[in-house]
Amino acid sequence: MKTIRTDCLVIGAGLAGSAYALQAAKSGLSSELLSLSDPLKANSDWAQGGIIYDTNPDPAALTRDIVEAGDGVCNPAAVEQLVREGPRIVKQLLIDEAGVDFDRDLSGRLDFTREGGHGERRIIHHRDTTGHAILSAVARRVDAEPRITRRAGWVAIDLLTLSHNSTEQSDKYHPLTCFGAYALDTASGEVIAIVAKKTVLACGGLGQIFLHTTNQPGSVGHGVAMAYRVGARLIDLEYVQFHPTVFAKKNAPRFLVTEALRGEGGVLVNSKGERFMDAVHPLGSLAPRDVVARAIRHELAASGEPCVFVDLSAMAPGFARERFPHVHELCLSHGVDIEREPIPVVPAAHFACGGVHTDLDGRTNIRNLNAIGETACTGLHGANRLASTSLLECVTGATFTAAADAEDIARDEFHLPEPKPWESPTRKADPVLIRQDMLQIQHTMWNYAGVVRSPRRLTRARRILLELREEIQSFYRGCQLTRELVELRNAVQTALLVVHAAALNPVSGGCHFVAGED
Repeated sequence: MKTIRTDCLVIGAGLAGSAYALQAAKSGLSSELLSLSDPLKANSDWAQGGIIYDTNPDPAALTRDIVEAGDGVCNPAAVEQLVREGPRIVKQLLIDEAGVDFDRDLSGRLDFTREGGHGERRIIHHRDTTGHAILSAVARRVDAEPRITRRAGWVAIDLLTLSHNSTEQSDKYHPLTCFGAYALDTASGEVIAIVAKKTVLACGGLGQIFLHTTNQPGSVGHGVAMAYRVGARLIDLEYVQFHPTVFAKKNAPRFLVTEALRGEGGVLVNSKGERFMDAVHPLGSLAPRDVVARAIRHELAASGEPCVFVDLSAMAPGFARERFPHVHELCLSHGVDIEREPIPVVPAAHFACGGVHTDLDGRTNIRNLNAIGETACTGLHGANRLASTSLLECVTGATFTAAADAEDIARDEFHLPEPKPWESPTRKADPVLIRQDMLQIQHTMWNYAGVVRSPRRLTRARRILLELREEIQSFYRGCQLTRELVELRNAVQTALLVVHAAALNPVSGGCHFVAGED
């Protein structure tokens, strides 16, 4: 078995992973940067709205909005770090170094917009493709950095720990310590051990365990499942945010309809054209996402209609097409002209507020294993994420984690043994069985652990998923590895963890809403 040795192994090449690798390189550290496929195929790339760049000398307003959106259960230290350090990092990493082309007004000043849950305009953007503008600019810097080696099409299988994967028997007496991961090169089918002083989970979210989602393919909670298998602490997994506005026309694909549309004057209406959000929350259509998602679900259940609509009629002619060209083009390609008609929308799984528990330097309870971005949970989001905090969390967490890791590597000694060889069967996995099992996971999570949960629904979900996990584990052990098989194994484990967390929390809060027994 081939072994690669490096300072830092970064699993995931979205904004968090890429920013970490760049910041680590500044300290002279080498990184192996893994991505499931094309480096730009990350959830970060699909972020439409923008990134908070709050230059207000009084940070209290942003702090208040984050905590209020999080239903009052955010970690104060995490909020304080983001609010205090975020603007500096955005300016240094994204504006000055990466040169991201954020929109500006005629005088050259940054253009600020507002989204749901925000009391003021503090979000900078690149039209409605902010994530793509940021990630592509950062990716260019990654590609130019000789200390970073990209491994596109490499899938992490399992983390290496001294107690389970070292060839030295006495290593089982060490404290829980990570020293890299096994990874599958999907192009060759070869399994390779990557040994690293620091391993960073930057695997993104878990939306693809639900039937309807805004997440990229492959976002099944890889980091959560791998961390769980080595004993990492997980937290707040019940808090899965459902974005309230996802395109919902029959026979058309689902895609995100940015919240910034409502920040610029769009309103939610039902099939009769009634503004139903005004009676639900003081902010109306700009209420926090969990409130809007449940209100839409209630509206649809009461009316029997398949969707509600984002009405843009209050906007000046041509504004929507100019300000939101990506949404305009996507909708038009599926027969909806947003300049002339409202956009049909429904909620869909969007963001995992919980994840692998870390401190503010990305540390987990496993030595030398870190987590950043959506995979991690510092408690920043509490029970519900405020719009446009996710990209900011990526760069802030990456910066602090890379700095802490550089200090550790400069100071500490690392025991990096030869890992045990990987053994894999040669029998080919049946792709039909994999697809069917994945669909069963997605339907189960959507129907029983979605926008509204109940004890009875969660009990049924757990029973179905436990049986399915046994089938998948047997299937996994007997077949040659593929990306799809690794994703299926991690998806069922992540789904069970979300259901378990939801069942343990009987109190509704934020995006975890528990109804009475059906």
